[in-house]
Amino acid sequence: MALIDKVPGELKLYIGGMFTLRRREALEQANITHVLSVLRLPLDKALFAPFKHMVVEVDDTDDENLLEHFPATNAFIQEGLDGGGGVLVHCAMGKSRSATCVIAYMMHRYGSSAAEALTLLRQARSICEPNEGFMKQLELYEKMAMPLNVEQVPAYQRWRYQQEIELSRACGQAPEAEKIRFEDEYHTDGNAAFELRCRKCRRPLATSQYIVAHAVSDTTENSSCRRPPQACAHYFLDPLSWMRPELEQGKLEGRLECPKCHTNVGKYAWQGMQCSCNEWVVPAISIAKGRVDEVRKLTDTASSAIRLPPGASVRPPSGLSRQNL
Repeated sequence: MALIDKVPGELKLYIGGMFTLRRREALEQANITHVLSVLRLPLDKALFAPFKHMVVEVDDTDDENLLEHFPATNAFIQEGLDGGGGVLVHCAMGKSRSATCVIAYMMHRYGSSAAEALTLLRQARSICEPNEGFMKQLELYEKMAMPLNVEQVPAYQRWRYQQEIELSRACGQAPEAEKIRFEDEYHTDGNAAFELRCRKCRRPLATSQYIVAHAVSDTTENSSCRRPPQACAHYFLDPLSWMRPELEQGKLEGRLECPKCHTNVGKYAWQGMQCSCNEWVVPAISIAKGRVDEVRKLTDTASSAIRLPPGASVRPPSGLSRQNL
């Protein structure tokens, strides 16, 4: 008799593909009471008649959002285990989608990393291999500390925004206005190291926590085809609320003006642009370093001190000694 693959450990948790559902004797022996189907194919309802059944309709593609379903699939698996029965998680082949949901449950239950859970799962089913997109979602789930409500976590919200931007870019279009996430309307952390001010009118345009970091490209590969790197000439930023009138016009690219003096301070390109350091940034919302000043914020101690010219010292008022100061 063909057996079904059981996740290592004390849990009555099993994984498989569509053909696993045909192994009725093995399912009965495992006391399967709950079946989680993670696929979009038409399903024969007769196969699931004896079980409590949950379906998550997703394709096995990198851009599918399986992360949003983790709290619900975790709860379903837990319900089956708490009831004393066995739980089968399956997709078409028992390789990617089902593995992703089982790994998410193991992470949530044991606090393990995505890599650790995958290694353990492969002891039961060696072909398990979440696609690249699902693996990144599991890694994000790990960084988010496996919350009960992923949609309320800023990291998830930002990831969803990036997914929308990537979809728009792939279609050669600007994102829809209502899908643009203006970061300063979500996060107003006052602990920024510095702010960027318009060089002409001194209007604050951004603070350091809204700067998008990017790595300088290595020029050793195909160096004959690439120009030597230079210092970055731009700050790349998250969308900010003062940019709203321009970014919501639906244009693929354009320029950014200071909202106070209307000086051209930068540009944007939803399809991305290449920085002077050779790195491509997508999407690219940039402020030219030559159009702004970087103003460092003083610490409380420094801001309360007397600022003096270089070499100058504090002289006590007439009639007072330094000891009396």
